[in-house]
Amino acid sequence: MANRRNKTRLELTWIGKEDRPRLEPRILLEDPEKSYHASVRRPGDIFDNMLIHGDNLLALKALEIDFAGQIKCVFIDPPYNTGSAFEHYDDGIEHSLWLSLMRERLEILSRLLTADGSIWITIDDTESHYLKVVCDEVFGRTNFIANVVWEKTAGRKNDTYISTAHDHILAYAKDLSVWRKTRNLLPRSDSQLARYQNPDDDPRGPWIQGADSTAKSGSDSLLYEVELPSGRKVRPPKGNYWRFSKTSFDKALAEDRVYFGKNGDSLPIVKKYLSDVQDGLVPRTWWPSSEVNSNQGARRDHLRKLLPDIEPFATPKPEELIRRIVQINTNQGDIVLDSFAGSGTTGAVCHKLGRKWIMVELEDTCDTHILPRLTKVIDGDDHGGISGVKEVVWEEKLTPTKLKNMEPILEALNAAKEKAGGQFASFSTKVESNFLRLYGIIGPEKMPLGGGGFRYYQLAPSLLQKDDYDNWIINKDYNPAMLAEALCKIEGFKYDPSPETYWQQGRSTETDYIYITTQMMTADMLQKLSDEVGPDRSLLIMCKAFRSKREWANLTVKKIPKAVLSKCEWGQDDYSLEIKELPVIEDEPDDTEGNAQVEPKSSGKAKSKRRKAAAVAGGNLFDTDETEDGEDN
Repeated sequence: MANRRNKTRLELTWIGKEDRPRLEPRILLEDPEKSYHASVRRPGDIFDNMLIHGDNLLALKALEIDFAGQIKCVFIDPPYNTGSAFEHYDDGIEHSLWLSLMRERLEILSRLLTADGSIWITIDDTESHYLKVVCDEVFGRTNFIANVVWEKTAGRKNDTYISTAHDHILAYAKDLSVWRKTRNLLPRSDSQLARYQNPDDDPRGPWIQGADSTAKSGSDSLLYEVELPSGRKVRPPKGNYWRFSKTSFDKALAEDRVYFGKNGDSLPIVKKYLSDVQDGLVPRTWWPSSEVNSNQGARRDHLRKLLPDIEPFATPKPEELIRRIVQINTNQGDIVLDSFAGSGTTGAVCHKLGRKWIMVELEDTCDTHILPRLTKVIDGDDHGGISGVKEVVWEEKLTPTKLKNMEPILEALNAAKEKAGGQFASFSTKVESNFLRLYGIIGPEKMPLGGGGFRYYQLAPSLLQKDDYDNWIINKDYNPAMLAEALCKIEGFKYDPSPETYWQQGRSTETDYIYITTQMMTADMLQKLSDEVGPDRSLLIMCKAFRSKREWANLTVKKIPKAVLSKCEWGQDDYSLEIKELPVIEDEPDDTEGNAQVEPKSSGKAKSKRRKAAAVAGGNLFDTDETEDGEDN
């Protein structure tokens, strides 16, 4: 009860929330045969991207000491915990374990972010609200950016009670007050720029009507008379008011910012110049598929054509969606991380946009899907996705009246196509949401394709293993360099071996070093090291054994593996989001005939009665009907 009284903040609780894994910070081993690079180097190409095959929680822990505070944007598309199994994922974990494992990942991801960094998480309705509260705890509720709603499908399913059309994208900043000053505006499309015109050859350039001249409400002061250049005097139409005050209108008139039509006899329009508006658009929270594509579009129109012999994920994220997130949050050279890489969309998009990327994928799709996809991107053979970017060039809303006579609409469409002809490689037309839209396709010549490369890594095995006598020993697969790098991570040192000084294998500060050896250190050896280190530096020595009762002010000596035994969970290779069984909660015994305590029985195969008991123990927080499919990027 004391602990409960001490908790004054609002929080989401679940079974096992206080159980925290003691993660081993593994080292990463490059597989040169799977690393891939372009044959030539061009200015601006990025070669030090990372593709990691292995458990993503262990991989994040492996990245933490080297990349803490360096990741500008994280995008993750975790399994949605919907209870339906994918071919590529076991996506049916119990709510409590799912939340616990997500929380562990989010905490490390938070530490990886730059001060102006952000994280964007796609999720569906099954866990979105619980995940929102967990993110509030990890990132701080004041750092919540937005809940973006993405239209993942424009179609409709008629075999269900409600046809799901969207996913959520929860966005959090490391520090919202910093992020909001550095986030980027979205670029205007050609169709948006085309709305700015210059029919009167204004030397200040293209302009658009700032606002309608009249409004439905206002005061008597907005009923003043305006004399047109034609000599005609006008007031607002009956029931309307001028939208601008007499003072504002006179000021705009004096600045020659009022347009009265071609013949000078139309109601006044106050101009809003393209040069005066901010260079881009503020992102909105509604992202329709017409702007950022859909699951089906990514699968059918891109991945099937790019990799015809490989079965794509059922619901891959489109490159256009990832591009928008990358555009908002990053600039050239920034690092983007995706620890649920799926089919590699994040890496492909970042590679095309000149961002550094790190991807982690547990499943074999790392080799079967991601490797061939990125190889094509680097070779310049991927002409789909954002490589063939399409922009809305022209659109016309279709009404029953207009449909009776399509000739004027088609003439306008052809005129728009002719006007924009030199800007695009090809065009396509599509009817969407009662609009006829003309899309311009940006061909490969508009976006540099290919180049750069990446390194492919595997997680090293656990540093410690049991011998035949059940004792922990150094893993026999570790050579001296691997041992030194692993112990640097475990002790919080940056692995940075000096080519000149053998005992400088890593550092925590400019004057604090670490030296790892499997030798037995004698008093003479330690004295020699102490003399070399000197009074202004310090050295941590990790060795198999040492013989000396003396102490040195600048040396700390630890035995391995004894010194690290209690630091981590050794030999634990799997923290994946897969189905687990919750602990069984038995009914409390009736002790009216005594006070005997009954031990709970060990859990067996999960049954509905036990699941119900577990749900009751969790306060029925997680009683949901799991029906929707999860997502893969």
